[in-house]
Amino acid sequence: MVTVIDTLKVRPRHPEKQARPDSPVLRKPEWLRVRAPGSAGYSATRDIVRQHGLVTVCEEAACPNIGECWTQKHATMMIMGEVCTRACAFCNVATGKPNPLDPTEPARVAEAVAKMGLKHVVITSVDRDDLSDGGAQHFADVVLAIRAAAPGTTIEILTPDFLRKDGAEKVVIDAGPDVFNHNLETVPRLYLTIRPGARYYHSLRLLERVKERDPTRFTKSGLMVGLGETKEEVMQVMDDMRSAGIDFLTIGQYLQPTRKHAPVDRFVTPDEFASYEQIARAKGFLMVSASPLTRSSHHAGEDFERLKAARLAKEAAA
Repeated sequence: MVTVIDTLKVRPRHPEKQARPDSPVLRKPEWLRVRAPGSAGYSATRDIVRQHGLVTVCEEAACPNIGECWTQKHATMMIMGEVCTRACAFCNVATGKPNPLDPTEPARVAEAVAKMGLKHVVITSVDRDDLSDGGAQHFADVVLAIRAAAPGTTIEILTPDFLRKDGAEKVVIDAGPDVFNHNLETVPRLYLTIRPGARYYHSLRLLERVKERDPTRFTKSGLMVGLGETKEEVMQVMDDMRSAGIDFLTIGQYLQPTRKHAPVDRFVTPDEFASYEQIARAKGFLMVSASPLTRSSHHAGEDFERLKAARLAKEAAA
């Protein structure tokens, strides 16, 4: 008998995190438990994604809402590959050297959006610090391709920060997405440990520039809680966001992808989320979604309709 020894080493998904000590993983409370996906609608969405060779953040980020969203044919497309140039401590997307951009991707994404009959689509991406414009033109190409293939679909983009890519955001804004989203993710004090490749005030300024270039464009941003932030810090971020003219705030519970990622400091209760939502609405946001399972693209289509209605109501009351 011959014994074959496989010496091939599988590259870890997060090589930059392998030297870190394991962090404890807290047991999830009942309010964070979701059913495993498996409906016919889920399978249909998965098949369309596979047929068009697309990447979704739903899978790459291990989103807990994937079963619900894909059952309803809601999928968040992740463009520019599945490898990110950043190594954020909270994120489950693989880190490394990305492949070159695929020029056929905008058309493939647009075809999938049309085939799924989406009324509203969310397009996000990995960070591409390796590109001279951070991928801004590719984002714009995807938006324009969707406009051509599915003119009735509203488009929400969730972009990277385009750090040190002067003027890149103008290309994306001018492509005409209905919602420009960029997540601040956490409070300034935690940036060096949670989001070390980013800069809080740069991200805030990015969203402010959207309003300066097009005051009618809806802007949106999100926070994770349960990383060790205080309520006072969250409230200060809300104030910063309102100063930048942000319309829509999402707040959700941070969930630890692996033992090598940042640990969960605590699970924020549903009552605390309700309090955050009440405070944020009082501060003047047009739309707020705050719950343990809230994610940037969760219920994005329904929320977009509420966002438009809120603006109309505010204008009528003025």
